[in-house]
Amino acid sequence: MLRYTVIFLIIAIIAGILGFGGVAVGAAAIAKIFFYIFVILFICSLVFGNRIKN
Repeated sequence: MLRYTVIFLIIAIIAGILGFGGVAVGAAAIAKIFFYIFVILFICSLVFGNRIKN
């Protein structure tokens, strides 16, 4: 999940440098969504990970 975030962030940066504003905004929005999903899943795994093992 974090890998997709980095990929879309790099696409957004390259598109922004080349002047493709719409593509850069779209890729940055997708990267932000993937990052939030990653953070939520990470927190859930920290909270519920130990409960399942015990």
